[in-house]
Amino acid sequence: MDTEAQQTERDRSSRPSDSEEISDTGGQEERSRFALLSRLTDWLPGGRITLSALVCLLFLLLLNAFVAQPFQIPSGSMENGLRIGDRVLVNKLAYRFGAEPRRGDVVVFDGSGYFGDADYIKRVVGVGGDHVVCCDKKGRIEVNGRSVDESTFLYPGDSPSTVSFDVVVPDGTLFVLGDHRSRSSDSRDHLGSPGGGMIPVGEVIGRADWIVWPTAHWTRLRSSDAYARVPAADGAHG
Repeated sequence: MDTEAQQTERDRSSRPSDSEEISDTGGQEERSRFALLSRLTDWLPGGRITLSALVCLLFLLLLNAFVAQPFQIPSGSMENGLRIGDRVLVNKLAYRFGAEPRRGDVVVFDGSGYFGDADYIKRVVGVGGDHVVCCDKKGRIEVNGRSVDESTFLYPGDSPSTVSFDVVVPDGTLFVLGDHRSRSSDSRDHLGSPGGGMIPVGEVIGRADWIVWPTAHWTRLRSSDAYARVPAADGAHG
């Protein structure tokens, strides 16, 4: 019998397996985590309840900063769809990873230096490269030569615009209007201001996707398909 082979086999069987060594290390790490958690809860007033509240608060702050943020509607510029006091949930991931605002989207943006030192909510009517005109022979807004029927969201009794304009939207910017045109201060009113009434895409905070308060108004906000047949601008996409 090969005694050297036997001894080697006995030595191997007497050593803890790799999995046992890993398990032991993992156990030590787990015990360390529990010890740290125990010290932390002992240190905090209120113990585990306070710690749980802090974790929830941190989660909400991260959610608010990077994923979704609530905004309150301050005026009637987006009626009837959005009423004064409504709270909307803004999707801050909608335009990440290469996506950009589209015609018909309702967006929240920082208007500092363009509209005023505040956040605003408006509907996107023109994107970079678009030729936006008001109005055609029937009083409708025209985008890239195509007349747009905005009746599905325009405030009842309002015309598309009482102000005439003929603009080409610079690349990387948006031409935005409120749905309640007679009560909205928007791109039409800032054509002579810095930026020409256009909002840089980089100033868009996100897309308004839901009305979350009051509960009676709870609904999902969908982009209007009124602009679906608008052709892409020359040299542009979408």
